[in-house]
Amino acid sequence: MSTIEKNIALLKGIHPGIILERELKKRKLPKRRIALSIGEYPQLLGDITKGKRRINPALSIRLGDALGIDESFFAVLQAYYDIEQQKKKQALNDRPNLKLLRPVLFWDTDINSINWEKSKVSVIKRIFERGNDQEISEIMRFYGKKEVQAILARISKRSSVLESNIKKYLQ
Repeated sequence: MSTIEKNIALLKGIHPGIILERELKKRKLPKRRIALSIGEYPQLLGDITKGKRRINPALSIRLGDALGIDESFFAVLQAYYDIEQQKKKQALNDRPNLKLLRPVLFWDTDINSINWEKSKVSVIKRIFERGNDQEISEIMRFYGKKEVQAILARISKRSSVLESNIKKYLQ
């Protein structure tokens, strides 16, 4: 068992192509020779080592055999990488798209540290009072139209700007 296999916990979330590239360099093996020896196109290994392509289970077995390491090694790394990518994608859904919100709207706090669930009443109120069309649309997408309507209905003291935006976007 190689050092890489022993340290798989350290490699979780790293694209397996990066690890493959390092292993090939360490062994001074050209990608082309390895690719041809396992019946693959050299471009495929090039794309994998650049993180552009995935390693499927069949390729993991062939790479393992060619390099003398566990046949599931690269497949396991690919699974960990895929999980990490999915976590990142889900994290984006935990908050609105901040590229669509002007930071000046949150002058009194760090926009990256807002707890969007706990602060939704104040966020919705602020966006509906001071936000532009794009920002209001993003907040409605993030929280959902029904949730925004329910929160705005509960706010007792409404400004004229808030009232007009409620009419414009929710009726």
